[in-house]
Amino acid sequence: MIQNAEVRVRKMTLDDLPAVMAIEQQAFSNPWSLEMVKKELTQAWSTVLLCEELTGTGWCLRAFAIFWLVADELHVLNVATDTAVRRRGFGRRVMDATLSFARTQRCVQAFLEVRRSNVAAQGLYGSLGFRQVGLRPRYYQDDHEDAVVMALDMKEPA
Repeated sequence: MIQNAEVRVRKMTLDDLPAVMAIEQQAFSNPWSLEMVKKELTQAWSTVLLCEELTGTGWCLRAFAIFWLVADELHVLNVATDTAVRRRGFGRRVMDATLSFARTQRCVQAFLEVRRSNVAAQGLYGSLGFRQVGLRPRYYQDDHEDAVVMALDMKEPA
């Protein structure tokens, strides 16, 4: 977990694109393209939150979340953590901020898909109150792995 560290969460800007793409490339076997991430910064319904840690050389990106707010629903599209700092709580911190932001926008439901093999992420989402509600067979293009669909009722405390 994050201990004795100064951490902040903020919205992404274009200047953050290289750092976000570096994590995206290392975190996923089928990463989003630069154009895809960049486009999320131009959509009114899309938000990208960054979780950063203050180091001896300044603020360092540790995790990010890309999500959409559609009507009263939160759709989490992409969450990634720097592989060098996984299991230290940065993914949880950015997801906590994502859910908090969605609640301020009066969202009542949250949804996401996660690879069936990504047990660690499923554990994180489960600890935040998400539950499995479905399965999308052969969802991922690179290897046709199934996606577990998870949902959170945001009207109830997590």
